[in-house]
Amino acid sequence: MTAVTPFAPKQPIAADPLDPGFGIYVHWPFCAAKCPYCDFNSHVRHQPVDQERFVAAFLKEMETMRRLSGPRTVTSIFMGGGTPSLMAPATVDAILSGIARHWHTPDGIEITMEANPSSVEAERFRGYRAAGVNRVSLGVQALNDRDLKFLGRLHDVDDALKAIRLAREIFPRMSFDLIYARPNQTVADWDAELKQAVSYAVDHLSLYQLTLEEGTPFFGLHKAGKLVLPDGEQSAILYEATQEITAREGLPAYEVSNHARPGAESRHNLTYWRYGDYVGIGPGAHGRLSTGGAKIATATERHPETWLSQVEANGHGMVNQEVLELSEQADELLLMGLRLTEGVDLARWQMLSGHGPDPDREQFLIDHGFIERLGNSRLRCTPAGMLILDAVVADLAC
Repeated sequence: MTAVTPFAPKQPIAADPLDPGFGIYVHWPFCAAKCPYCDFNSHVRHQPVDQERFVAAFLKEMETMRRLSGPRTVTSIFMGGGTPSLMAPATVDAILSGIARHWHTPDGIEITMEANPSSVEAERFRGYRAAGVNRVSLGVQALNDRDLKFLGRLHDVDDALKAIRLAREIFPRMSFDLIYARPNQTVADWDAELKQAVSYAVDHLSLYQLTLEEGTPFFGLHKAGKLVLPDGEQSAILYEATQEITAREGLPAYEVSNHARPGAESRHNLTYWRYGDYVGIGPGAHGRLSTGGAKIATATERHPETWLSQVEANGHGMVNQEVLELSEQADELLLMGLRLTEGVDLARWQMLSGHGPDPDREQFLIDHGFIERLGNSRLRCTPAGMLILDAVVADLAC
C-alpha cells in the first residue's frame, strides 16, 4: 500500500471564524444511460457492476482519507453520481457503516442520496431508509413527457410522480431537480411547471438552466445548428421569473440554483458553498481538507475500473493532492460564497487574501447594482449580480 501523509504547509492555514461543517461525499459513477446534456463523471456498463468489489474499494479509500482528515465530526453525507439508486440497499448500508467507523457521525445528521425516478422501487427505497438515508434528491428534470424524451431521460411523468410520492412516504426530507431554459420554453410554461412542482409538497428544489457542455451530444448538435436554446436575454428572463415564482410559492433562493423553505436548505451543499472541509471518496470525487496546517485539494481517478485497480493496489485512487495557497483559498471562498444569498464573510476572506475588496472595484459594482454590503461583515451579489456571477467574482478577485 502506498502511504499517504499530510503535506508540509507552504504557509500556515488561517483559522476559520465560522464552522461550515464537515461533509463526506461518495461518488457512485454508474448510470443506466448517459443523458445528452450530462458531462458528469458517469458511465454506462452493460454487464452487472461488481458491487461487493466496489464497496471493498470504497472502504479501503476511506481508511486513507481518514488518515488525511484526522478525527472529525461529520455533519452531512451525500451519495451522488452517476445514479446511486442503482446500488443495492446492502451496498449503501456498508458504505454508511464504513463512514461511521472512521468518523464520528452523530444521530440525525443529513444523509442524502441521489435517485432517478426510473430506478425507484418501493422496496429499494425502504432499504435505503433502513440503512440511514434520510434525504433523497430526485433527478426529475421536467414535468412533461415531451421534454423528458428530449432530455434523454428513461422515466416519464408518471414514473416521476410515483417516485415523488414514495419519497414523501418513506424519507423525512426530499428534493428534486428541474432543468429549464429548454428549447421553446416560455415563461408561462415554466410558471405552470414550477407551480406544479411546488404542489407536490416539496420543501427543496434545485433548478438549473440547460447548458451546453463541451463533449456532450447536445454540444455537438448545437454546433451543427440542430439544437437551438433560448438566447441570453430569454435565459435571463427565465432566471428572473424563477426567482419571483419560487419566492412567491414559499421556496426562496438561498443559492443561485437552489430554493428551499426556511430550514430545509441542503446542509451538505452549504458546506461546499461556505467553503468547509469535505472528503471525496470514489471515482472522480473531489475533496477539500485542512490537515497538517495546510488546506489540500484532492481528486481521484475518474475511470471507475482504473480507480478500482488503483485502490486495490495502493489503498486510494487519488491522482491529485495539491496544497492550496492562501490566495487560492480566498479565491475559492469568494467563488463559492457569492453563490449564496447570505454572501461572503468579509473577515474570513480578508484573513485568507491578506486584503479586503479593492475599494474602487467594490464601489463600481455597488453603483451598478451588482453587489451590496450586509452591514460591515458580509458582501453578497444582488439578483442582477447573480446573472453575471462569474464576471463579479473575477472583478472582485483581482
